[in-house]
Amino acid sequence: MNFELNENQKLIQETARRYAQERIEKIAGEIDRTGEFPKEIIKEMAEMGFMGMIIPEEYGGAGLDFTSLAIAVEEISKASASIGVIMAVNNSLCAYPIFQFGNEEQKRKYLPLLATGEAIGAFALTEPNVGSDPASLETTIKDGGDYFLLNGTKRFITNAGEAKIFVVFATIDRNLKHKGICALIVERDYEGFSIGKHEDLLGLRSTANCELIFEDCKVPKRNLLGEIGQGFKIAMHTLDVSRIDIGAQSVGIAQAAFEKALAYSKERKQFGKYLYEFEMIQEMLADMATKIQAARLLVYYAAFLKDKGVPRFSKESSMAKYFASQVAMEATRLAIQIHGGYGYTKDYPVERYYRDAKCMEIYEGTSEIQKIVIARNLIE
Repeated sequence: MNFELNENQKLIQETARRYAQERIEKIAGEIDRTGEFPKEIIKEMAEMGFMGMIIPEEYGGAGLDFTSLAIAVEEISKASASIGVIMAVNNSLCAYPIFQFGNEEQKRKYLPLLATGEAIGAFALTEPNVGSDPASLETTIKDGGDYFLLNGTKRFITNAGEAKIFVVFATIDRNLKHKGICALIVERDYEGFSIGKHEDLLGLRSTANCELIFEDCKVPKRNLLGEIGQGFKIAMHTLDVSRIDIGAQSVGIAQAAFEKALAYSKERKQFGKYLYEFEMIQEMLADMATKIQAARLLVYYAAFLKDKGVPRFSKESSMAKYFASQVAMEATRLAIQIHGGYGYTKDYPVERYYRDAKCMEIYEGTSEIQKIVIARNLIE
């Protein structure tokens, strides 16, 4: 058992941390305020290889492991959770299922675009009436000759406003439940496809989160990902992978909140003493630091299992996401508490961390769904 990062992972961590501190942190508050998608930053990150970290080199990516991706997502998310999830979605939710389940033609067409940042990717599963129960999808596909005709609406889709490549899930027959779900690769300029409402979110405000509308959208049959009826399996396996990233993102947010709280406690005086000199504040800091490290290790372990080639790691990825998201909420709450009234203002970034952290308990499977996944794996 080795708890040390290898030299390549240390380099990735250092590179991501330095870039986040020098470029991202200074604009994070502004893009949160305006909701602007950080195009220039994403372009730079693509040039550095961050947008295609897990894409093999033969398709233009960096060919790195999932532990390295988790390390980078944590560091980027410390500066901006919005940018962290833009990067994570491109890697794990769009590029990964195309690589894992796509044919060679699909891989060669789409993966280089995602790796270089020429195209941003998105993952479209959630619908207005379907969140935690993806077997009940209402978006449908039917045979249209050389095409599939796609009809329905997707909601809360990260990157949607800027993405060019979408992995979309729809059903051939709602009565078939999960057995009828298919996965399709949909391009932004396909006939019958339009972008709907831009969501005005509480946190993660710079992620171009939008609604997708399909009205007899013509999708070439060659863009079927995997086989007919395999979509549910593709979605669930992909979420197992991406939950590692959300755990890493949660750790990044929590670490940022802890560092800001610790620094503030060494600057602020009350009753003639620095805040850190009060035992109650020390208890808060100790709890934060301990739980953040525990969350980080859960994330690393889930990533380790994926990199090792373990066929199933649903329990471990759900544990990582569930615990890390809880830690992010607790750490950001305590960071605001340590800042007192100032923490409740936009003059300090801890309020942004708190808003961003809440989504960690909701998207890519709520905390309640994670507990169900964990329990089912324990019982089996």
